Amino acid sequence: MTALPREIVLASSSSYRKALIGRLGLDCTTIAPDIDESALPGESPVATATRLAQAKARKVATSKPEALIIGSDQVALLDDAVLGKPGSHESAVRQLRLMSGKTTVFHTAICLYDAASEEMQCANVPTTVHLRELSDEVIERYLKQDQPYDCAGSAKIEALGIALVEKVESDDPTALIGLPLITLVTMLKRAGIILP
Repeated sequence: MTALPREIVLASSSSYRKALIGRLGLDCTTIAPDIDESALPGESPVATATRLAQAKARKVATSKPEALIIGSDQVALLDDAVLGKPGSHESAVRQLRLMSGKTTVFHTAICLYDAASEEMQCANVPTTVHLRELSDEVIERYLKQDQPYDCAGSAKIEALGIALVEKVESDDPTALIGLPLITLVTMLKRAGIILP
């Protein structure tokens, strides 16, 4: 682990984001922020993801007033429909049927909040995902194995979900998993944390 001059906190309960931050070798604490993650009426997916990433970081700052806090959130958009975390097998089947053969844009917002100075750096990293045509049999087999009920869009791209995908377009391959590391490294550098 890299020794740091500042405490870094990941404002998330996501095991996927925790695993991603581990790739950077950072000594990082994780704290689950307790916030309402509902979209506001008329709010765009980018605005929702950014607002929630900021809210998570600010919530954690109340208990970590000297830390650098990482907040992140993701909203998936298929045509004009927002796809959240399915939460159940039935909802995941519905989502994957809707997404089959189509293109979904995953908007991943990341914020680095300096709780001491109250400086907030934010960015949105879109990822376009083209799914293959999926039969009901393929969907059922996939869901039985990966059980991605806590993932927006009902697929774990870092696991068997990659087999459902025809093409991915993004400036940051880790954005789709929920924490754009290329963007985060840039933000940390601005905050005085140089990696590696």
